[in-house]
Parts: sequence; structure tokens; C-alpha cells
Amino acid sequence: MRRAHIRGLAVAVAVTTAATGLAGTAFADSATGADQVSVSSSTAESVVEAARTAAFAHASATGVSQGDELHAQDVLVDPEGARHVRFVRTHQGMAVLGGDLVVHLTKKLSYDGVTRAADHKVRATARAAKLTAGQAEAKAASVAKGDAGSAHLVVDARDGASALAYEVRVTDSSTTEAGSRTVVIDALTGKVRSNTPDTDEFLSPQLIDTLRERGETLDPETGIGTQSAGTGTPAAGLTPSSAAVSYPVRATGTGRSLFAGKVTLTTTKTGPGKYLLKDPSRYGTETRDARGREADSFSDGKKFTSTTNKWGNGATSSRASAAVDAQYGVAETLDFYKQTFGRKGIKNNGKAARAMVHWGNKVGNAFWDSRCGCMLYGDGDGEWFNKPLVVLDVTGHELTHGVVDATAKLEPTRVDARGNQYGEPGSLNESLADIFGSNVEFTAKNAKNPPNYLLGEKLGLDQGFLRRLDKPSLDVLEGAIDYWAPSTYDAEVHAGSGVSSHAYYLLAEGSGRKTIGSVTYNSPTYDGRSVTGIGRSKATKIYYRALTRYMVSTTDFHDARVATLKAAKALYGLNSTEYKAVNRSWAAVNVTAANTPAARH
Repeated sequence: MRRAHIRGLAVAVAVTTAATGLAGTAFADSATGADQVSVSSSTAESVVEAARTAAFAHASATGVSQGDELHAQDVLVDPEGARHVRFVRTHQGMAVLGGDLVVHLTKKLSYDGVTRAADHKVRATARAAKLTAGQAEAKAASVAKGDAGSAHLVVDARDGASALAYEVRVTDSSTTEAGSRTVVIDALTGKVRSNTPDTDEFLSPQLIDTLRERGETLDPETGIGTQSAGTGTPAAGLTPSSAAVSYPVRATGTGRSLFAGKVTLTTTKTGPGKYLLKDPSRYGTETRDARGREADSFSDGKKFTSTTNKWGNGATSSRASAAVDAQYGVAETLDFYKQTFGRKGIKNNGKAARAMVHWGNKVGNAFWDSRCGCMLYGDGDGEWFNKPLVVLDVTGHELTHGVVDATAKLEPTRVDARGNQYGEPGSLNESLADIFGSNVEFTAKNAKNPPNYLLGEKLGLDQGFLRRLDKPSLDVLEGAIDYWAPSTYDAEVHAGSGVSSHAYYLLAEGSGRKTIGSVTYNSPTYDGRSVTGIGRSKATKIYYRALTRYMVSTTDFHDARVATLKAAKALYGLNSTEYKAVNRSWAAVNVTAANTPAARH
């Protein structure tokens, strides 16, 4: 029985409107590279209704039962014709934690299978809670050491069972660096079922402890560089009109960043000699100054303005320098997802991505905050971490957590008292963030930040990088893993991420020694047999298709193997070289059909 993710879905199912629950759902353009085709609202509604009907008609396969309601989160229509509807579930009006599923349909809207998180029927074991909401709130506040919000009854379908529980959000928690946590309390026993930070931290507590034990500081080199290639290219069709200016209007400015050199920034001109660090060509994406506060809302941040449309000075002496890196990194990440897959923004809804720099007081980390929908960057703690973590691949990595949060919602299976996360679904989340984060560098083509398969190579670490995809075990700081073993299921997520990151690298580039750009790689295999790569472009397309169609909150490495095989089959065919390469790449990291665990932990 596979364990479900430990973080609960928001208790208020936010997309339950009309008959479909598709409020705010957007569909990608059919532009070059798009991974889905545009459909009308009426078509989307018919697809959702067909999927919902199929889910109940095939209840033995989908696991839905009497009392369940399915709420559509996403509708994807493949260029090849298949349809996929991602649902979250309520049971007797209560949100179900770990109840997510994707129903797959053919072009003719007939049932074509399901990918589901919970392998059992969802029903609460008791109809009445023994704890009051107030008792649950008090318990949550005590364990998370913060201010508890309202407790809501949910069905916790994780861990192979179903239980009546309360879900409580605790703000201003002193047990997490970025403020809030979600606590799930058993409504019968008062047991804490999970206690999870609401943000994804780039640097784990375990890594920070390791660096301090080694006496190693994180002090990346900064400095002003020359204009970078391929940066800040305005979106097509959005050039300013040559007619009389009507404010606000798009403008082109320059920024001197800490890490990316001198870059072009698309900004907003709000009046004569007045500029705002907000990009109207990328859905209104904006960076603000948190002013050293642990701001919970983007509206709490101070806007960056200028009279010259020149931003930063390449050093931390200007508060705008970190903002340049953040705004540039967010823009490049959005461009990667749109140019490669046709994805319109982090949630694929055509809405802005947001960032806040100078977040908190002496915070040595960077975060993706799913509730704020923001990237948050601390300035460093002044002792071990002396610069803001606004490096390009850090931003690409963290914003990819936002993409995962908007799709499969992969989560770890447990979190310890320090906030370290464990389990293969969480490891896969970290791996995908590394995979797509490195791809952001390849798309950006920044001469000051050359693309490679290394993560965190500009952070100033003694080993020269934080993680790498070709041979993950070269990361001694986190003890990254090259190959799967049964013990991997409970590995710390950054260590465990090496398994799927290694499989991806082998699929893209193949095994053995090779030099790409200025970096030499030498990727081994578990069985000693060679792997021939199919190229980064195809490998990335397969992994994105797998994430958005065939992964759910509980997907582990063996599930990911199946997901990528299904993606390769849809894209290239069952007998294709690409399909066979996917199978070979997973075998090369010891993930095979033969060693699939009979029961998940």
C-alpha cells in the first residue's frame, strides 16, 4: 500500500464552480512546443463531465464511492488526442487528504484508465468527532508553536486508511523558518497525524547542520558583468504602440544583478520618468521588497520604483540588486515553461509570478510559498550564509515546486521535528525541481551563468556545486544517492532525489564520460551497461508530460518509471527509440518492473 503525501490540500476546495469546478483553469496555446492544445470552456466542461461519469462508472478502478464528489483542478488535451482530468475529492462534504486522481480519456471521451493516489476506498471510520474544533486548534498551536486558525474537518486518506481529522493552519510558527505550518489532528484520538511547513526550502535543515559542522560558509562570488545573451526578450506581440503614450506602458530597462551580470528587464512605465519593476509582457510578474519582515502577503511588500529604469548596482549595497536577480530569474523560468511546453505561468492560468526579496531578518534560505504564490528570498544569516539566494537555478528550482504544486502535488511521506523531509514522492519533487531548474539555465543562455547539469554551482560551496544530475553521489554534503534500493523509500528528499535525477540525465545525455560546455560529466550505471541518450529536449518533454498527466501526490520512483513510459508512448510510440531509452534509463538506476515493491510502506 503506497503512502500518500503528508501535506493536506486546502480545506476549501477553491475551484468548485458551476458544474465543472474549473474556475481559473487555463489552457495552453497551440504554439510551437506546446504540450497541450487550446479548448473552449464548453469543450472543457464536456471533458470534465465525461471524466467524472467515467470515474463513477469504473469505481473499482478509480476508487470513488458513494458520498464522494470530484472537483476538477486541471484539464489537459494532448495534441495526439487524449484527454486528462485531474480531480481532488470531497467525501460527505469534507476535503479528502490524499484523495487526488487523474482520469484519462480517449479522443472520443471513453474511459482510458486512471492514476490515483489512494489505493483504497475513501470513507471516514467515524461520523462524529470526539475532539472539538477548539481542542484541535489548541493542540495544533501547541505542536507548531504559533497562532492557530480555524480547524476544519477532513478525511485523511493517507497511509492506506481513512480517518476523520481536523486540518489547522498555524501562522507565525517558531518551528519553521518561513512562518506557517499545516497540522492535521486525529478527530477521535487527538494524535498529530502530520505537521508540515507550508513552504519548500531550498536549503534543508540537515544541509545547514552539515555545513556548520564542517565550518563551511556559503558566500557566493558576486559582481557586475556584461550584457548577457538571450535575456529579457519581450513576449511576441507586446511591443509598445507608436501612437501617443497612454500610461502604464511597457518599457525596457537594464539591471545590474548580483549573479547574472548586466541584464535586460521588461518593466512598466507608470508616467514620465516613473518606472515600476513589474513585467506586463509576462502576466504582470513583479518583485517587491519585504523590508526585512516575514511578510505573509505579497501586498505587504514595497514596490521597487525608479526614475531612470536602471536597477541595482551589482552589489548588496543596493537593495534593488537582489531584486534584479529575482525578477530576471522568474522571467527566465516563465520563458522556459512557455517556450518549451506552452505553459502560461506557474499555474498555467496566465497569472503573474511574484517574488519578495529581503524577506525576514537574517534568513539564510530561499522558499516557494504555495499559499502566497510567491518566491521568498532571505538576505543570509550574516554568519554562515552571506548573500541572498537569488541565483538563477535556485529560482528555477523553487518555481518548479510551484508547478508541481499546481499539478501532481508530490509530497514527502514524513517530516521530522527539525523539518527535514523524507520519502520518494518528496524526493521526486526535489528531483523535478533540479531537472527543470537546470533547464532554465539552458534556456537563458546567460554567459555569466553558463548552463549545465549542476545545481547551486554559484553558491560558493567547497565541492563546487550543491547537487548534480550525472553522478548524484558526488554531492557529499547531502549524501545523494545514485541508485534505487528499498531503503530509498525513507531517504531524506534531497539525498533521494538523485535516483530520478540520474535517470533523467542518462535519458538525456547517456552514460560515460563527456564534456558539455565547460563541465565534464561521467555518468555510471547500476548494471555497468551503457545508455544512449535521446537529447535533453526530448527527455525534458517526456518528464513534463509524465508530471502533468501521470503523476499524483503519492507517485514514487517505480510509479515515475511507469509515468515516463506512458508519456514516451504517447509522444513517440510504444516501439520507439525514445520509449526503449526511458525503460533503459530507469533500469540503469535499478528501478525496474521486476523489483517494484509488492506493497508500499
